[in-house]
Order: sequence, then structure tokens, then C-alpha cells
Amino acid sequence: MLLSCSTPMLPSATLTTQAESLRDWGYDAIAVFQPIELWNSDVHQELRDLESRTGVRPVEFVLVGDIYGNAMSPDAALREQCRDMYRRAADVCAELSLVTEIEYEYGPQNPMPLFDPYQQPADAEAEEFTAFYRELLDRVSGSDAAILLEPLNRYESRYLNSVSDNLAVLQQVAHPNAGLLPDTFHMSIEEASVPASLRAAGDQVRHVHLGDSNRLLPGSGALDWTEIFGALRDIDYTGAINLECSTEGDPAHTLPRTASRLRDLIAA
Repeated sequence: MLLSCSTPMLPSATLTTQAESLRDWGYDAIAVFQPIELWNSDVHQELRDLESRTGVRPVEFVLVGDIYGNAMSPDAALREQCRDMYRRAADVCAELSLVTEIEYEYGPQNPMPLFDPYQQPADAEAEEFTAFYRELLDRVSGSDAAILLEPLNRYESRYLNSVSDNLAVLQQVAHPNAGLLPDTFHMSIEEASVPASLRAAGDQVRHVHLGDSNRLLPGSGALDWTEIFGALRDIDYTGAINLECSTEGDPAHTLPRTASRLRDLIAA
């Protein structure tokens, strides 16, 4: 498994300095969450050259901004802006053999669905989302890139909260560039058992986000990380395990310690 960390958790202003810090702290890879307003040809070239100059491999690329998470918005203009952002990210992934993710929607839910979990979209909405997913998959077809579904918890998305609901979409599209991106924080809310759900997903798991039940660093909450890594070994997962959570203080102190803990879990 490749040990990775997300750029929003890292200090400094450039991808190069962020990758250099990760290298020094014991990480193999970096997940780039790039603000769309700062994306330009210079940053694109920096991303292309990052592994050769730092030894840290980019494994994930996401364009982020206020329009993110609106691919199914009822506002037609906003929906198209968001979809175009996903298309641009997919093109970068196809070029550089990276993964990116899409969700049905992303953002605080109002009203909050306290007692109405696992809602299902209407047939027409489900078909529209699946059609857009197929469009992105066809965009990276023939490359080593992957467009992944990430199950989000019910407080951030109305639909596709469970691993099983996302696996049903993957079965429907049946595309070699498709797959699942399980996030252990979201799973801690929606899954009865994180290890059992990982085993059920099996070889559909193409990338993993790590965060404890309180969205702090692994080991800071209620999740059983020995069992989680045991499940990843059981499904022969060898991809990136990427931190996407709070650093709980100065990353120069907390991230090296976390790298050591995670390597112990990988080697167990």
C-alpha cells in the first residue's frame, strides 16, 4: 500500500514543497485537491514533474471550489459549471494516470436527515447521474485513470450513502475505469461494520480515504484500525491509503507519527 496525504492538510504554498515535506515525513504519495481558481499551466506542469523532482507520486487529483458537488443541481447553469470542472479533472487524470471521484452531491443537508437514512433518488435522477458518470468514464477510457464513486454520509449527500448503493451503480456501468473510493470517516456513520463493507466491496476498491470516526487522524477515534487493515489485506488491496482528515495540530509533528503508525498497520 502507498501511504498518501491530502494537500489541504499540508503547510506551504506549492505542490513541490508539500511533496518534499511528505517525503521527509515518510509518505510515498500525495493527493492533490487543487482550487480551480489557482489551476493554470504552470501548476499543471509542476504536477507533471512532481514525482521526478521529489520522489513523491501524485495518486489523486480533484479540482475544488464553490461549484464542487453540484453535478445534479436543479440550477442548470451551476450544474453545467460543476460538470465541466469534473471533466477537466478527468482529463488531467487520463493524462497522468490518477484517480478522481464524483458524488451525487456534496454539501450540508437542509433539512438534516436525522431519522431518514439511505434515501433513494427517483428513477429519472438516478439515470441522469449514471449517464454523467458514464460520460466521465468514457473520457478516460483506454488510460490507467479511474473515476471513482465515493459514498458520503447522509449529512453531506441525500443519496448513495452506503457502499452497497454505490456498488449497484458500479455493476450497472460495468466500466474498467470505474471503482469505489471508500472513506472510513463516512463509513463510520453509514456502515454497520467498516471491515465487513470493505470485504463486500472487494476488488472494486481502487483508492481509500482515511479518517477516524471523529474525522481526526487514525487512532484518535472509535474505529478499529487493526481490523480495517486486516480487511484491506483480505481483499488484496495494494493501492493508496490517503489521509483526508484533521492533522490535529502541527503537521510537522503529527503526520510523521501517523506515518509510523500506519506503516506498522500495513506490516502487521
